[in-house]
Amino acid sequence: MGRDPPSDIESKVHSQPRRVDNVIHPVGPEASSMPAYFFREFRPFKKWFPWLIPSFVVANVVLFVITMYINNCPENSVSCVAPSLGRFSFQPFKENPLLGPSSSTLQKMGALDVDKVVHKHQAWRLISCIWLHAGVFHILANMLSLLFIGIRLEQEFGFVRIGLLYVISGLGGSLLSALFIQSNISVGASGALFGLLGGMLSELITNWTIYSNKFAALLTLIFIIVVNLAVGILPHVDNFAHIGGFVSGFLLGFVFLIRPQFGWINQRSSSQYTSSMKPKHKIYQYVLWILALILLVAGFTAGLVMLFRGVNANDHCSWCHYLSCIPTSRWSCKSEQMYCLESQNGGQFNLTCPSNGKSRIYALSNPSESQIRTLCTQLCT
Repeated sequence: MGRDPPSDIESKVHSQPRRVDNVIHPVGPEASSMPAYFFREFRPFKKWFPWLIPSFVVANVVLFVITMYINNCPENSVSCVAPSLGRFSFQPFKENPLLGPSSSTLQKMGALDVDKVVHKHQAWRLISCIWLHAGVFHILANMLSLLFIGIRLEQEFGFVRIGLLYVISGLGGSLLSALFIQSNISVGASGALFGLLGGMLSELITNWTIYSNKFAALLTLIFIIVVNLAVGILPHVDNFAHIGGFVSGFLLGFVFLIRPQFGWINQRSSSQYTSSMKPKHKIYQYVLWILALILLVAGFTAGLVMLFRGVNANDHCSWCHYLSCIPTSRWSCKSEQMYCLESQNGGQFNLTCPSNGKSRIYALSNPSESQIRTLCTQLCT
């Protein structure tokens, strides 16, 4: 998710990783150790047809189109970007540089708003926010990354496991974000995307013995993850959603993406009788599975309890805010809340922004709360 200075939008921005073709190449049985006909028919792992990940992409795009339709910039704003698009035109760049809707529209659609989650019992926002995006650039980057990462994982492990990995990781990202960033709204699928990256890493670790080029694959994958997490320390990016999604996906990978050993697969596929049956999984795989499951249950339980008790995690960790933004001489990490003084005189509506002293009169009679918030954001930027 990402933070823009002129608005209270929090969007999860995820940069697209480079393609890595040597990550999933299991070490197969040697041809010399089995008959030729058996080698031709041997398929250790089923390949799935990927349909869920493309469906997720379609769902995200459809929801973005619906969001822009509801936003209706010409009706609620003084100026719009690409006005020829009609009600699908975008908010001004000063308000939303990602080419998207207003923050008030995203709130209506289900953006993560901690106040509404805690005090108005709208916990569903922890899930709904991962299907919303702050703009064209935002959704384009996330959906390209989702197609690149997700389709390959779904081909390897099927739609059930990858679908659960995606959604639960997104929930984990939203949960950590809600505990640390409580003054802004938040949208985006980056937490779920980082969950897929975390799942790829733990899958490589737990299935270590069946892979070739494992060290090269591990170093490449770690490099991609570090680079993507490093982007999160820039301003206006919600790195807590990235971290929460990554940790959730990393633990879920030990649970969902465990593979049987080739020796066990060979014995099941072979017609030859053997007195000593090889184990399906290594002992370390079972240990990692149990530890990951315990940490997942404990982490989500503790996080949800803290959230609904109104705990601000920054009060218990004075340095954690640096994980999401590191201030420099070129940018500030402070998020200023904008508000305006308003008055109505017949058909004229007056707004004044105390932060910059600007004032403006609009030809509006009884404007809606959404219109006032949008106009205030434009006036204060």
